[in-house]
Order: sequence, then structure tokens, then C-alpha cells
Amino acid sequence: MRKNKDYHLTEPTWCKGCGIYSIFAALKKAAVALNQDPEQFVIVTGIGCHGRLNNYFRSYGFHALHGRALPVASGVKLSNPSLSVLGISGDGDAYSIGLGHFIHSLRRNINITYLVVDNRIYALTQGQTSPTSEPGFVSVSTPYGSKELSLNGPKLALASGGSFIARGFSGNPTQLSTLIEKGMKHRGFALIEVLSPCVTHNKVNTYQWFKKNTYNLDNDSDYNARDKMKAWKKLSKEKKIPLGLIYVEKRQTYEDVVFQKEAEPIVFNDLRVDVPRLEKIMEKFK
Repeated sequence: MRKNKDYHLTEPTWCKGCGIYSIFAALKKAAVALNQDPEQFVIVTGIGCHGRLNNYFRSYGFHALHGRALPVASGVKLSNPSLSVLGISGDGDAYSIGLGHFIHSLRRNINITYLVVDNRIYALTQGQTSPTSEPGFVSVSTPYGSKELSLNGPKLALASGGSFIARGFSGNPTQLSTLIEKGMKHRGFALIEVLSPCVTHNKVNTYQWFKKNTYNLDNDSDYNARDKMKAWKKLSKEKKIPLGLIYVEKRQTYEDVVFQKEAEPIVFNDLRVDVPRLEKIMEKFK
């Protein structure tokens, strides 16, 4: 059985108290529980503070363009379905510039796990309002308060056909680790939104604020995560934010459809370039 140190590449350099430290710890713990081979694991990150994580985690990694973590992660998975693929984005990366990719990945149900680190602010670029910031939120980009409604990622995921939807909190790495483990075991697209305070730029949505304004679905014995209507009602309540496994269903993955005739993954195909044909095409651009 592997240990946490097997996945620890080097020491992180996030701000002291940053919630991503807990996410890093939870991810290592989940990898240990799954006995995940580092060489069979790929982490694709986007632009944001979270994007450094694959510098510290011992596995294959790809740092994608802003908003493009999911198409890269999808390409990796479809090229070699035997790999375990984890995408990580921030709330801006996932729900703003990458929103189109987010919705299409959900409806396709590609077998990857997607962590969205939600600190309700653009942290890397010094504290602008993000899609998940509350109306009235004051920042350097909205000095008179945000005039927009906030975006509810898990609710949008449920409406878009998500087959695994969960929400964790970096202040509870034990629960978060369990959610990551469940998400990686799930066959299909697994969204795990992680509420994670930015201790440097967001002085509103602090650890104390999240603890006061969240509740744990795992403590509700009457809740059934396979009931879509119950999940919708939980996500529609505005007073407190539900944590835990919100919704799960079993349905066909994108790979099941694409490779249903037992076609070989692209990575095993002959990808050699037809040089004469390529040169003929290039002649047109000279």
C-alpha cells in the first residue's frame, strides 16, 4: 500500500493558510486509499492558484490555458482510457472562460474527475469579483459592489446532466478526501466543488463564514443522493450551502459509446505523419 509521501514531489508555495493546502492533502489521502500508481495518474490544471498543484504532486501533469483544463483532460482520457485523469480549476477558470467546456463535459459524461476550487474571487490576479461572488461583493473590479447574480456550479451541473455532483470544504479535508475517492471510483464525469477560502484577498468568505453558512448532507439520514428532485431542492435553498455527496446516478459514459466496437484507443494507433501529404498541404500556404 502506498503512503502520502509517495505522491509528494516538493513543498508548495501557496499563501499561508490557503485552503489549497488541505485540498493537496486530501488528494494525496485519496490516492493512497485508491493505491493509485503515479505513472497511471494525470492531473490537468488551469490558470489560477490551484494551477501549481501538479508541480507538487507526483504524477503526470499538464498546465493548460485559462479555461481549457477540461478539453485537455478529455483528450488525455480518450487517447488512453486506462489512465486516471483528474482536472482541477478555480471558480473563474471553470465557471467563466471555461463554462462552455464544463457543460459539454457534463452532458458527455466523460470518465474524469473534476475539482473546482471555489474561493469566490479571482485570487491569482489580486482579488477581482468572480462568477461565484455574491451580489454586492466589493472588490477591485467592483468598487461599488457586484451587480450580478452568483453562479451555482453544482446546480448548473445537475441541470446539465451531471452523473456525480458533490461539494466539499477545504476546512474539512477528511470529508473532502472521501468525496475525491468516490468521484474517482465513479464511472462518468464527477464534479467536486471545493469551497476554499482565499485568506489574502477575500475577507468576507472566510473559514468562519463557510462553517457558519454550510451544513453536511452526510448527517441527514433521510437524504437520498439518487433522488434528482431532492438534490435540486437542496441546491435551490439560499440560506445554507449543502456539503457532501449531492447527486449520483449510473449512466453510460462517453467512452462506452466511442469505443463500443472495441476500437483501440488513439494512443495505440499509428500516428506517424504522412510527410508527402503534409508538404503538399503546406505548399498552399507559401
